[in-house]
Amino acid sequence: MKFYKYLYIGDTVTNPAKIKWKLKHHAGVNVFVITIAPGPDQLEIFHSAYLKQMYYRHHPPIIVGIASNYEEAVGIVVEITQECLDAVGNCNLKEYLKQKAKQNNNHGD
Repeated sequence: MKFYKYLYIGDTVTNPAKIKWKLKHHAGVNVFVITIAPGPDQLEIFHSAYLKQMYYRHHPPIIVGIASNYEEAVGIVVEITQECLDAVGNCNLKEYLKQKAKQNNNHGD
């Protein structure tokens, strides 16, 4: 499992470190994850149970957000979209998240 450097965590998520550990070790955890879509789409939201499939062991997604429920996950996507729109004036979320991580690495943050 790969996690975005500046992982977005929903307000109702308790103990994110434990959830990350469970996701990395393919243990059962009842959360929704927001990932960077592998195709032309921007982001995907799905239940963490999907990550237990063998496909994801060989093709781990980049998780950019964790939420307790679907509605909270949608709220995180809206938050990311608004940040992107405010920062660069468009909604290319993949590029925004990539540049955000790269820019903060260059500034030593």
